[in-house]
Amino acid sequence: MNINKNRRAGDIPLLICVIFLAVFGCVMIYSASSYVGKVQFKDEFYFVKKQLIGVVIGVVAMVGCCFLPYQKLKKCSIPSVIISVILLLLVFVPGVGVTNYGATRWIGFGSFTLQPSEVAKYAFALFSAAYFSKNYQKVKTVRGVLPVLAVGAIFCALIIIEPNMSITMCVGLLMLGVIFLSGTNLKTFAIILIPFALAVPVLIILEPYRLQRLSAFINPWASPKGEGYQLIQSLYALGNGGFFGVGLFNSTQKYRFLPFAESDFILSIIGEELGFLGLALFFCCCCFIIFRGIKIAKGCKNRFGYLLAVGITMVYGIQVAINALVVSGAIPPTGLPLPLISSGNTSLIITMASMGVLYSVSKSP
Repeated sequence: MNINKNRRAGDIPLLICVIFLAVFGCVMIYSASSYVGKVQFKDEFYFVKKQLIGVVIGVVAMVGCCFLPYQKLKKCSIPSVIISVILLLLVFVPGVGVTNYGATRWIGFGSFTLQPSEVAKYAFALFSAAYFSKNYQKVKTVRGVLPVLAVGAIFCALIIIEPNMSITMCVGLLMLGVIFLSGTNLKTFAIILIPFALAVPVLIILEPYRLQRLSAFINPWASPKGEGYQLIQSLYALGNGGFFGVGLFNSTQKYRFLPFAESDFILSIIGEELGFLGLALFFCCCCFIIFRGIKIAKGCKNRFGYLLAVGITMVYGIQVAINALVVSGAIPPTGLPLPLISSGNTSLIITMASMGVLYSVSKSP
């Protein structure tokens, strides 16, 4: 009886942890960006003001999704794919697509910008959950999973030509994970896995800048002022933090030594200011969200709810893992925000909304 009551109440600890991390992200964004904001925009609160707006909108979106019966989302699976493809194509329309640092990954209308690849990740999770819940008997054959593979391939193709290797990898890993957890057999999964594994080195070879990043990953000190610069500065930040850190707001790497300190590499600033202990506590919070997501998926008796919870949890977990591996030099550098923490409203709002959907799944018996 108590278990049923808890399930009807939903996973409140999940929402508390999400809001805590979003607020913590604002604190760290202020610390990481105050100097750059003051020098570049004459306002040390420039980045954190934008993030606070995202937090407010994100909380509203999350609460709204909490009260939305997740089963209704099944009808939105195909429209979400169509909308995502349109948004991804709009990136390449002159006057609509926004280019920064050699990559066209955003669409903009005035002061409003949107990163379509962030939408596409969750659209794919929704589509695959809806498809496999309806066609669960077909999942053991390659032909049966072809629609999911086709949508994933279209998304990956449109994202990689932005170019955005990191989100492409996220969608690819999500695709493999969802297919595996949907109940396919090992033979089918192996047939799918082989071309995916072969595609990774091909994509790296096709673009010279990716080979340069790979070289910088292998030996960043070979080009300390070029491709290896960002990784070296990230390692300096983490090393400077030690066990207890240099103290909140006391980072030295944020003074324009570490590029993208408030966004893709904010984890390095957390490590520098709060040390190994702070990073350990932060990752405990991340693991808590992942654990709650797994628990929600495991406890859901509805196949669509189970796969939707799996997809949302995987999107979050994959991004956290890749970001952590990048800033620590464990994998080649690639631009990917840290969910709920990095500066950027598209990722923040959509991630918080997805957590609201996860909560909605936790309420259902």
